[in-house]
Amino acid sequence: MKRIDKIYEYIKEAADNEEIQEKGLTAMQIADHLNILRSNVSRELNELYRQKKIEKLPGRPVKYLYTNSVGEKSADNRIVGKEPEKPLDTAFCNFIGSSLKGQIDQAKAAIIYPPDGLHTLILGETGVGKTLFAHMMFEYGCQVGRFKADAPFITFNCADYYNNPQLLISHIFGHIKGAFTGADTNAVGLIESADQGVLFLDEVHRLPPEGQEMIFYFMDTGTFNRLGETKRERKARVLIICATTENPDSVLTRTFKRRIPNIIEIPPLSERPIEEKLEIIKLLFLKESLCVKRPIKVSGDAIKALIGSIGPGNVGQLESNIRLLCAKGLLNIKKRKYIDINYQMLPQQIKSGILSMSTKRMDMAAISATIGNEFYVTPDNKKKLPKEVEDDKFNLYQMVEDKIKVLKNEGIADDVVQQVIIADVNAYLKDFYIKQKQNVTLSVRDRLLKIVDADMVDFTQQVADLVAVKVKLISKERFLYAFALHLSSLFARIKEKKQFRNSLSGMVNTATPEFEIAKEIKKMIEDHYNVDIAASETEYFAMLLQSLKEEDITDKIVIAVAMHGNYTASSVCDVARKLFSATKVELIPFDMPLECRPNEMLKRIVEKLRGINCSQGVLLMADMGSLCNFGPLIKEKLGIPVMTINMVTTPLVLEAMRKVDMAGVTLPAVYDSLKSFGGYDDNTIVTSDTKSDVIITICNSGEGTAEKLKHMIRDILVNAGIVHIKVIPISLYDMQDNIKKLSENYNIIASVGIVDPQINAPFIPLETILSGKDNALLCHLPAARNFSSKHIENNNVVLRRLCIDALNEMLLYLNPDKVVNLLLSFTDELERLFSAEFSNAQKLKIVVHTACALEREVTHNDISYNSKLIGKIEQKDLAKVKKAAGIFKRILQLTLKDDELCYIAAML
Repeated sequence: MKRIDKIYEYIKEAADNEEIQEKGLTAMQIADHLNILRSNVSRELNELYRQKKIEKLPGRPVKYLYTNSVGEKSADNRIVGKEPEKPLDTAFCNFIGSSLKGQIDQAKAAIIYPPDGLHTLILGETGVGKTLFAHMMFEYGCQVGRFKADAPFITFNCADYYNNPQLLISHIFGHIKGAFTGADTNAVGLIESADQGVLFLDEVHRLPPEGQEMIFYFMDTGTFNRLGETKRERKARVLIICATTENPDSVLTRTFKRRIPNIIEIPPLSERPIEEKLEIIKLLFLKESLCVKRPIKVSGDAIKALIGSIGPGNVGQLESNIRLLCAKGLLNIKKRKYIDINYQMLPQQIKSGILSMSTKRMDMAAISATIGNEFYVTPDNKKKLPKEVEDDKFNLYQMVEDKIKVLKNEGIADDVVQQVIIADVNAYLKDFYIKQKQNVTLSVRDRLLKIVDADMVDFTQQVADLVAVKVKLISKERFLYAFALHLSSLFARIKEKKQFRNSLSGMVNTATPEFEIAKEIKKMIEDHYNVDIAASETEYFAMLLQSLKEEDITDKIVIAVAMHGNYTASSVCDVARKLFSATKVELIPFDMPLECRPNEMLKRIVEKLRGINCSQGVLLMADMGSLCNFGPLIKEKLGIPVMTINMVTTPLVLEAMRKVDMAGVTLPAVYDSLKSFGGYDDNTIVTSDTKSDVIITICNSGEGTAEKLKHMIRDILVNAGIVHIKVIPISLYDMQDNIKKLSENYNIIASVGIVDPQINAPFIPLETILSGKDNALLCHLPAARNFSSKHIENNNVVLRRLCIDALNEMLLYLNPDKVVNLLLSFTDELERLFSAEFSNAQKLKIVVHTACALEREVTHNDISYNSKLIGKIEQKDLAKVKKAAGIFKRILQLTLKDDELCYIAAML
């Protein structure tokens, strides 16, 4: 039975099942049941639809029905087989994001461009919605009359057959009988199946160069030939939409890319506005609610953690995370009639997302403004949960204590907890204020009089007037409510003699204007009511003020990083910016070449800072020497506060950015916190008066080879779990002077290079490192004593670095980072089979040659082994190499030919 007949018979048999006949079958469901590739199923379904043997149901994904039901009404009174008319220009209404208006307009223009539209390439990371976007382009084309109602939309993933280019091209263009071994009949290709419609080629970078050439020839002429035909006599009218996750300049041929005039880039979810992220999350939770047929309640902290944990998986990964949470919540539903998603139940990798959100004040505020402390979704789209009880009692103490308990149990740092609580207190107050404001006929005073007495309302007004003069509040009315109710709660505690536990102790910054105002408020309360209240109440007052303060995001401490070297400071700052997402932090690098005079450098720094708003002060982070003494001079010339941190490192800059980005933080507070900072690893904490450990690498110029050697040493250290030791390259010229200067600020614990500097520290020759003897370095380091032997075993980190450097130069199609471990495993297996121990030089030679052999296999660029020139290979040696090469068949589905294996055997 032919494939198309199998599919038709299955749909026909499924018609006996009322539920299936009502809902229809998708191509994926049919493919899974019959064990046929989805792309082949889609092609046959379109053919059956053209033959009017089956019907389509509207929506995405498209569902198919046995044609016997045409004209009959389904359970929801829909006429099966007839798509309802849609209003024009609704195709993109389900694609969330006003920020993508430009991309949507570009897509619409590509569809309607005369005469046949513009071929399009969609760029974007995995999970951003490229396939959905392509479907909506096609739907828009149907709405505007560019495609007929029964026009085909064919999807094909080029990655399905990328290891077999001939079969891949056969799928796209079809083939004739006898075109290749196994081609027993003529076959229609995707181009022919997509005639008068759209062919969507996903993962198009997997298309081999010859396939790209055939595609762009079809784009130019509209003609093609099946595999095995010699003349291009076939014609089709097909709009081609491609998608890729890779950089098109590196994976597509120039001619192919030039034939695609319309390129649309969909940004990753992490770069989309916070409002769109929230909208997507709500939609995904609603989808799960419809699936499990239960309401879902989600806490605000869980939402923040989900958004903060958005990574490379984008919407796809976010959807998987949400589905996992809902499944977990369904197991814990107990007697409730709804699923409760809260922060405590999140997996650790999602919980950590709240840390990244803690520095994004604007996003935190937007989340709080949009959803408050929680939001609900229900299958019938109502906004209330069954028997949901709302607590109308304002209790700041309870709210703060509960929040701190949850976050501290997760081991989150105090300053991060403070940021989260400030945002949540604001949301808490806003929700309460909105509830109390529902009776719009009453004034603020009248509404407050329903809750507290007149004297307290008047006193609260006096406090609000004082605060409004000194602090720019988000809402004075909201402060009136918050303070009046908190004051009422305070006196209730005093009256009931409740034991007070200050959860905020030590967490509120006492060096802020808000804390000074809070002390004034405390004194006003004591004088007005003739009572003594605990000093800890000041911290609660300060928290209220900070949460209701309107933040000036443009007025922050400036961080200036000054370091010796041509690009040292710039490199550190570039890494810090990429690792830290706060865009409002002013981080300025100053690179000081060794030949630059200190006066010239000082002049450059002053001129740069003069044009920047430094009203909150400058944190000068310097590495050594004269740069560390610039602070007082800059302060004198510019009249601004300046504090200096010496021996700057990338982690130190990261921590400075994190501190500076916090609301209300002062320069002295940042400086004090950084003085005792020892890094993000417990093993790296040192006292501020201890010199940092360094290893120096010595080569002729201090650049080039010395820099590469630096990276090798760094790899060895990181692999052994040692992250606090710095590696500094120096040149052979003026070596002793450079060492003397470094000794003033650093503790030199070892040297590596071409010359022994004759210092009181071990020297490891360059050739020892290149030979792969990592222990030769590690066994001389004090830090290695804290690690077990497994950390300092010979992992040959240097060999891996040498292999990647070489492969980056040699390979065009294979990714060196992804295949290097596989190639090293191949060499290990060869060592085992041949009972030999290869040197690093031999291993490097084997890895590079084998990588090139794999690439020749991918591109079908075969070579022949010339035994006359090189020598005959014994069959037992060839068998061993072939056995070791089996790893490529298992992992990459690539089989090296005997000629290639002979060359490898000859090398051994």
